[in-house]
Parts: sequence; C-alpha cells; structure tokens
Amino acid sequence: MLTIYSQDHQKRDAKSELSGGLLVAPFEKPSRMDFILKRIEETTLGDIISPSDHGMGPILKIHDADYVSFLETCWDEWLAAGNKGEAIASSWPARRMAQKCPVDIDGKLGYYSLAAETSITQGTWEAARASANVALEGAHRLMDEKAVFSLCRPPGHHAALDMFGGYCFFNNAALSAQALLDQGARKIAILDVDFHHGNGTQDIFYERDDVLFVSLHGRPEDEFPHYLGYADEIGKATGEGFNLNLPMPKGTGFEAWRKMLMQALQVISDYSPDAVLISLGTDTFEEDPISSFKLKSDDFFTYGRDLAQLNLPTQFIMEGGYAIDAIGVNTVNVLQGFESGANPTCQ
Repeated sequence: MLTIYSQDHQKRDAKSELSGGLLVAPFEKPSRMDFILKRIEETTLGDIISPSDHGMGPILKIHDADYVSFLETCWDEWLAAGNKGEAIASSWPARRMAQKCPVDIDGKLGYYSLAAETSITQGTWEAARASANVALEGAHRLMDEKAVFSLCRPPGHHAALDMFGGYCFFNNAALSAQALLDQGARKIAILDVDFHHGNGTQDIFYERDDVLFVSLHGRPEDEFPHYLGYADEIGKATGEGFNLNLPMPKGTGFEAWRKMLMQALQVISDYSPDAVLISLGTDTFEEDPISSFKLKSDDFFTYGRDLAQLNLPTQFIMEGGYAIDAIGVNTVNVLQGFESGANPTCQ
C-alpha cells in the first residue's frame, strides 16, 4: 500500500497541553509518526512518497476563509501582543454572548477554538498545511490505487468549518472527500474509527447527502468532545439520514465494538459510495492514555480485514492514537489486515 507523508509535520512541536488542570507535554507529538514510519518500513508495506502542494483552493472549499486567515496569522499576532508562552484560548463566546470575532488575539483564539487543550505554536500553520497536502495527495492517488494511506499529522477530524481543537486545524478527511467529489465521484462515505467522535467532519457535512458520515466512538456523555456525537444526530435538511453516530460506553471491548463496525459497514454498503475514507485513529487501543476502549493489537488486523469487505477504493487518513510504543504496530495492523482481506489468495 502506498503511503503519503510529509516531514513538515515536525514544524509543529508544541510544548503545552492543558490536562487535569496542569500544562503538560502534549500527547499528540511528532514522535508518533516515527513509530508508524518505522513499522511501515519493517513490514515493507509499500512505497512512501511526499505530497505535492495542492494550494489553498481545496482548503477554502471546506473551511471558512476568515478562520483560515486566523490560523495563518495567529502565531505572529500572539507574539506581537507580547505573549511569551504558546497560544491557548482562555475565553469563549458562550451561551447568550455575542457571536462576533474580536480584534484582540486572545478573543480570536476563543472565537475559533472548541477546546483549550490545543495550543497554537510556531510552525503550526506550516504543519497543518502539509497535513492537508498529504490528505489531498491521497485523494488524487486514489484514482489509480485500490487503497492509499495518508499519514497525516496534525490530525483533522475535530476541525470544523471554522474551529480548531482536539489537536486538529484542517479537516483532512473532509478535504479528501471534497477532492474526490471534484474529481467526479458521486458519493463518498467517511467511516471514523477513532475513539473520539469526529465532530468536525459531522459539522462540515451535516446538511449534505453526497457524503455519508459514520462514527464509532466513546459516548459524548463521558468523552471529548462532549457536545456532539449523540445517536440522535442524524443530519439536517438535505443531509437528514446521512449522519450515523454509534457511541459506546467506557470499557467497550472488541466484540461489542466490532458489532457496531458491522452495522456501520452495512450502512455504507447500502449507500453505495464511489469510495470510502477511513479516519484511522488507533486510540481505541486498551493502553491508550486518553481513551477507554479495550481493543488489543491483533484486533486492529481483524477489523482491517473487515473494512476490505466493502470492496471499495479506500483512503486511510491518520487521526489519533497516543500509546506511542504500540502506535506503529496498531496502525500497520489495520493496513495489513485490509490488504489481506482485499487479496485473500495472497495469504
């Protein structure tokens, strides 16, 4: 399987994350990619290539232009205001407050963020742009490949139309979906298997019927991002019936999780998309430090085989996964499982 990857992700190397009332070293860090790349090379999964620059056009088809401008200038504005640490939001336009973007950079941060754990740092803009290009390159390569792996960092599924958070700035899966539609696809399905709900992806496509969004995740009553991901969120207007959330409780093991996956695969099959995008988070792993599902490493191979049953062009897009020592094995297990399911005679 072809892997697309950019070393420019390293330009984002944040030092601060708000967790448990403390500023700690972020769980989402550059070394995550090192472990995945090492495993790809050990298993000879396939070639690794760099993306082309696909420009700002595809990003502006998905994200609000003022939000994109904010991301580009935030770090410089933050420094110009005399701040010494990394840019972290400290106030938000809460209920019954004016939904207007302030001029002050501290106000802008709150206006465009959905959570305080994600800082903006030097290099964040460049890394987010590179991650978007990795996703877009995968979408273009999918024209000629049965499956591709876009090894994106930063991840993207929490990034909404005009908000960042959950370590995400541009929504890579949404960018890929729109690129495939622009290339002639009629319908695209996005299956999000990250532990956390893909609130940003849901937000972007909630009123559309040309992209089906299906998410398996921890219950929002218990887990980040808390305010989206309920089962009764089914889409709106033209998009009604094209959003499926399958939330599960803390401690969910593979047997129960896989039952939900089978339901998701049936819904996707019935939709008959031209391609499927997998928002691949491996934070469903039993040892993940910020998640609570109980999948084991072998389970990732098994559900990779399950995904191949769709028999569709498939783009894997890297999202979360924070058990560093196991992230390479778990990620590549999914990809190898998919390949074994797609080519059963090669076993």
